[in-house]
Parts: sequence; structure tokens; C-alpha cells
Amino acid sequence: MVAGRAGRRADPARSAAGETFTLLRRYVVQETFGPLRHVLRTLAFGVSGALLLGVGCVVLLLAELRALQTETGSTFAGSWTFAPYLLSGVTALLLAALGTLLGLRGMRRSRHTEGSKA
Repeated sequence: MVAGRAGRRADPARSAAGETFTLLRRYVVQETFGPLRHVLRTLAFGVSGALLLGVGCVVLLLAELRALQTETGSTFAGSWTFAPYLLSGVTALLLAALGTLLGLRGMRRSRHTEGSKA
């Protein structure tokens, strides 16, 4: 009966190794999956926001084109039928340039703040 009890007891070295492995596994999960979830969540919000903003801009550009075609009377009639398309294209280019400039300015600001933290 004494021999049976000795077999049931956990080996202290094996127990410490198991606890160390469990602790290491939890640490790796905490330090990899936690930040990865945060990055993926931020990326998902950014992509969905960019898609919604893009769709909104396209709808507004189409509204501008339609308004120029219908509400200007005979201003763009005859040989000037291309002008509403040209004006809408110029507006689209201006919006793209504005978005690019704002994005670059934001990147510069984030680099500047990261540099001052170091």
C-alpha cells in the first residue's frame, strides 16, 4: 500500500517543469495574440471607414455630375457636353489630392511623436 502512494505523488521537478511550460505558453499567447487582436481591430475599422468614405465620395461625385447635367439648363449643351464630366473629374482629382496630403501629414505627425517618445 505504501508503494501505491509513492506512485501517485507528483515529482517536484516534473511539476515545476509543467508550471513553467504553462506560464511560458500563457505569456506567449498574451504577448502575441493580444497585440495582434488590437492591430486587426484597428485595421478592420480603418478599412471599413475607408470603404465607406470612398463610396460616399463616389455618390457625391455622381450627384455633382447629375446636377451639372440637369440643373444648368443649356449652358453645357451642344459642343460643351463634355464639360460636366471634366468638372467632376477635376473635383475627383482634388479630393484625391486632399486625401493624400492629409494622409501624408498624419504620417509625418505620427513619426514625429514616435521620435520624441524614444
